[in-house]
Amino acid sequence: MKYKSKSKNQTSINHAKLDEFKKVYRDICSFEDSDNYRAILTRKAAKLHADRRRTNTGVEMVKGSETPYFIGNPNQFLMDFAYTAPFENPENPSFKFIDLFAGIGGFRIALNQLYGECVYSSEWDKESQKTYFANFGVYPYGDITKESTKQAIPDDFDLLCAGFPCQAFSIAGKRGGFDDTRGTLFFDVAEIIKRKQPKAFFLENVKGLKNHDGGKTLATILHTLRHDLQYQVPEPQIVNAKDFGVPQNRERIYIVGFRKDIDSTSFQYPKPTKKKVQFSKVKEENPVSVKYYLSNQYLNTLKKHKERHQNKGNGFGYEIISDDAIANAVVCGGMGRERNLVIDNRLSDFTPVTHITGEVNREGIRKMTPREWARLQGFPDNYIIPVADASAYKQFGNSVAVPAIKATAEQIIKHIL
Repeated sequence: MKYKSKSKNQTSINHAKLDEFKKVYRDICSFEDSDNYRAILTRKAAKLHADRRRTNTGVEMVKGSETPYFIGNPNQFLMDFAYTAPFENPENPSFKFIDLFAGIGGFRIALNQLYGECVYSSEWDKESQKTYFANFGVYPYGDITKESTKQAIPDDFDLLCAGFPCQAFSIAGKRGGFDDTRGTLFFDVAEIIKRKQPKAFFLENVKGLKNHDGGKTLATILHTLRHDLQYQVPEPQIVNAKDFGVPQNRERIYIVGFRKDIDSTSFQYPKPTKKKVQFSKVKEENPVSVKYYLSNQYLNTLKKHKERHQNKGNGFGYEIISDDAIANAVVCGGMGRERNLVIDNRLSDFTPVTHITGEVNREGIRKMTPREWARLQGFPDNYIIPVADASAYKQFGNSVAVPAIKATAEQIIKHIL
């Protein structure tokens, strides 16, 4: 990927600004943790670019035609950096937040819509970092377990957001508190809360956290937040994405907490909307590529697989989502895609474009597309998908449901502004 500068006769060069760009690059080169140099680079360059836009000075640049993500010489990248991302922080934000385990920015989309400014993000997965940059114009910092990554977190933010993984704790002591969470990613979240003391936090996890390890995992998390960190934490809530405007049956547990000096006694999780949703709302408007259609052989394998399980008395297996139904939870791995097949009879050319065994099925059965998964998670259509389909499915399957996050964050903000 290259960013292309305008020709000299189209460019008004501000040499002072060029010197500032060069200084930023020297700062990057001197940074000891190479995992985070892109994060620092893109943030400083984005700030310079924002200043240029505001003052109409500096070097005018244009974006190349290819999908934007960082490769190549960082010096050239910095000098040519002028990528205006589809989703930028609001000009006059009402509050500031940080985005841990950011994935592809589901939290950020939701909170930007509420006039929140993201002042820090962290995500270790390289493909997700590319997607994050394509949409927000900055690279997330890397491994949050590293002290150098934590050191980059600013002090002046109001809300900490994190969709941390579900991990069991090795309960060494009897308290089931902060020290017993060491070695897990929740420990890093708790440590950042302890250091930075934000007004509030918003944590998201899989529904299974509630009963994970016989309930011990959640009990340890709540003990840490309430007793060790001294935050006011209402009872966690199971929230379903289908109740907030997207046709997906996706249940997740939300954990919200407020610093002890914040009056949060009236906090309530959002009530479900009464809006009816169905898959037709997110279905591709135009015919999709034949690559999304199953081969006859694979479809027959799925049918036999489902029949075997039905004979054993369980409902495991593929599922076809009708246009007037809601999708199952989109998840990466397992049968995530196969449990969300659809019927689409608009295909006219059945010539395979990928290597398949057998022919393309004539029943119109296909996988959902990455764009349909994006819509099921509430991502707007101008959200860029710069990665291959396999990565896109993984990223959207791991993401948060934007509308449910936004509705909950709206309730939090009422208490911290």
